[in-house]
Amino acid sequence: MSYLVPGSVDEALALLRDRQPTVVAGCTDVLPARRQGQPSGDILDVAQVPELRGIVRGPQGWRVGAAATWAEIAAAPLPPAFDALQQAAREVGAIQIQNAGTIAGNICNASPAADGVPPLLVLGAEVELASVAGRRRVPLEDFITGVRRTARASDELAVALHLPHPPSDAGGAFVKLGTRTSLVISIAMVAAVVRVAQGRIAWARLAVGACSPVARRLPAWEEELEGRSLEDVASLRPDASHLEGLAPIDDVRASAAYRIEAVRELCQRALMRALVSAAGGADAR
Repeated sequence: MSYLVPGSVDEALALLRDRQPTVVAGCTDVLPARRQGQPSGDILDVAQVPELRGIVRGPQGWRVGAAATWAEIAAAPLPPAFDALQQAAREVGAIQIQNAGTIAGNICNASPAADGVPPLLVLGAEVELASVAGRRRVPLEDFITGVRRTARASDELAVALHLPHPPSDAGGAFVKLGTRTSLVISIAMVAAVVRVAQGRIAWARLAVGACSPVARRLPAWEEELEGRSLEDVASLRPDASHLEGLAPIDDVRASAAYRIEAVRELCQRALMRALVSAAGGADAR
């Protein structure tokens, strides 16, 4: 086994092509998945590659380096619509995990309960992939294809996530349900981004995690919310027709039926908190 530490993306891509190593950054998913005594191949540690670092605002939107940590994301000066992502960043394990775990690691691990995926979905994230042959961008909803499966080819490296500029009057929120208040795998989670105009919801985006093999948007519920007055929102809950596409399972954390009921409540809570965020309320931060 060799532990490879490239100094640039080009060097990392050449090593990835030639040696087919396991790519790591924070190792918060890779190390727990290893069984004691299991043989290990080459490791490619990309955590310090300069191009994979940083959170930058550009003309077309925000670029979040693949090796940006959750602690860095939580502390970054981002617009209110990103409140969902920053709140999720503070829910990813303990502070030690947040200091080491990376945003690209979270999506490339492709766990159904990955906290970062629902917020990134509602923000319209794209994943930038690089190989020796060139680069491409893949919408996040197409990047994660199943449980522990992604569209990343074996010779490709995730180098960044790209998020378009949200409207300045949009706000976001993230709500997570677990068996305790912190350091827990989700039973269900919901991320929301909403925009308000003249006392009504101009548009809304909501995504649910831990209730299907891949986190999913709720387009029928989003359509139902559009144009609704803010007075209506407090009494609204999605029904079964709004939750099509979800496929929760029974496991040690909760039953499928409980998860569906929890999602209905979490959708309403996330929506209300996103409205506070859109209004600039400190309670949403």
